[in-house]
Amino acid sequence: MTKGIAIVPHYIKVHQNDNVGIIVNPGGLKAGTIFPCGLKLVDYVPPGHKAALTDIQQDEAIIRYGEIIGYAKKALKKGSWVNESSLTLPLPPQLDKLPIATKVPEPAQPLEGFTFEGYRNKDGSAGIKNILGITTSVQCVAGVLDYAVKKVKEELLPKYPNVDDVVALNHTYGCGVAIHAPEAKVPIRTIQSLSSHPNFGGEVMVVGLGCEKLVPETISAKANKKDIVRLQDQNGFTNMVAEIMETAEEKLERLNRRKRETCPVSDLVIGLQCGGSDAFSGVTANPAVGFAADLLVRAGATVLFSEVTEVRDAIHLLTPRAVNEEVGQALIREMKWYDEYLQKGDADRSANPSPGNKKGGLSNVVEKSLGSIAKSGTSPISGVLAPGEKAAAKGLIFAATPASDFVCGTLQLASGIHMQVFTTGRGTPYGLAMAPVIKVSTQNSLQEKWKDLIDINAGTIATGEETIETKGWELFHFILDVASGRKKTWAEHWGIQNSLSLFNPAPIT
Repeated sequence: MTKGIAIVPHYIKVHQNDNVGIIVNPGGLKAGTIFPCGLKLVDYVPPGHKAALTDIQQDEAIIRYGEIIGYAKKALKKGSWVNESSLTLPLPPQLDKLPIATKVPEPAQPLEGFTFEGYRNKDGSAGIKNILGITTSVQCVAGVLDYAVKKVKEELLPKYPNVDDVVALNHTYGCGVAIHAPEAKVPIRTIQSLSSHPNFGGEVMVVGLGCEKLVPETISAKANKKDIVRLQDQNGFTNMVAEIMETAEEKLERLNRRKRETCPVSDLVIGLQCGGSDAFSGVTANPAVGFAADLLVRAGATVLFSEVTEVRDAIHLLTPRAVNEEVGQALIREMKWYDEYLQKGDADRSANPSPGNKKGGLSNVVEKSLGSIAKSGTSPISGVLAPGEKAAAKGLIFAATPASDFVCGTLQLASGIHMQVFTTGRGTPYGLAMAPVIKVSTQNSLQEKWKDLIDINAGTIATGEETIETKGWELFHFILDVASGRKKTWAEHWGIQNSLSLFNPAPIT
């Protein structure tokens, strides 16, 4: 935050119809503070939180982003602090009355001349990393595999300098589950998709136990006997480890022959996610990511945005952008599925946002959703993926996932993302082993506090030092640099990796 902004009271009003604005100043502003426009605060308002810009009567709509985020529980004077205790949650948009494909954006001018240096795969896809991925068919084998992977990294990997890493795809599925239940298709499809990630160079390796329900052959149609290690077939622990290492070395030898080559941006699949969000997310980081997403789509790439519970309350703004009736109905299908999923668990959308989100100024899930969808930019929505499905089309795609960072990340990896762009206001050291994660901060204070974790700072948009467009272009170029191996994210630098977290809506037996 610049000294000038820190001294002069400053709030952000996103839409001309908004009757609240968010406070920009670090530390917030005390009661009695007078803005250059004449607004006088009657309460202390923390940074990122909302101040009433007009007198608001009881039951009157509270508007941010030009949309109703709630209704006043009591009369609020102009200059009052407006937070989660000030408003009631409105009803969600009715899914059977949504406009579909009524405001499809005109195709933007193609963005040509941009490339990255990647690894071409035999199936025509490209990777941005050269990784040996070892899939597990059941959680029972995770301890042995982790031991073996440690030895592979220490003893074998140094001999193959063109291979970036060896990653164990551990998970908690595979046995003790209702594997033939209808919704079991979600975790099974996810594991299958993860095993064929483009950063794995087409090399398939599966470690199983021998008595599990999810047999290794189910994971990959390409797997043959040489690709599978079953621990129950081995004579003791040392032989288990030796067999894993021998199979891994055969894969490493082939992967090591791969070289980077120039690839079009259309080969990229980029995932978008937010975590530790705050009230600045929807006005700085997410719009900048949305601008970069539009650039990627114009360049022919595939861009995935997700998080059903953080889209549901803004779905009426997305279905009009669907390219056709089929895509619009698919969006509605995923919203309905998740509504029913929450109802079965006796939960509802009010479980989101988190306490940290609220501390950062987000009053409810409606306000959070309106800021979250800014990541999607302005491109037409060209497709919808059910949880764990592979992306096959180009353009802007909605990939249905829960809002949980770890589950969303796992499902986006299954959909084939090469990297993830992750916006945060509160801060999180989250990372993925299979793909780089670019961290984008929503405000300057987080970047200043976490200089060795934040890759791109969008807080300068709030202070007026930079624009959404300039920050979006910066992110676009950074994505291409990371994809080409010219730059590393901080998460890559530190080796920060969160465990895979499968989404399993099916019964556990």
